[in-house]
Amino acid sequence: EWGQRLDAPTSAGFVAIACGGHHSVALRNDGTVVTWGANEGGQLDDVPTCSGFVAIACGFNHSVALRDDGTVVTWGNTSFDQRRDVPT
Repeated sequence: EWGQRLDAPTSAGFVAIACGGHHSVALRNDGTVVTWGANEGGQLDDVPTCSGFVAIACGFNHSVALRDDGTVVTWGNTSFDQRRDVPT
């Protein structure tokens, strides 16, 4: 239901975790991100598959990650412009 991914990671190697309304994001020690939970608001859509992330955060239906070069990447729901005008 709702496009859920209930396969939360069980391995080691995580350095940070953030929780949104119905989804979670974890940052691995290799700079990649993993997401799981409900996807009714697009929380798990367009998740970046690259590495180089150093910080993560979640809103209710969207997520944000900071790359090691200082750029910001967003994904998930944008019904309230959460992903608009991201600083460059």
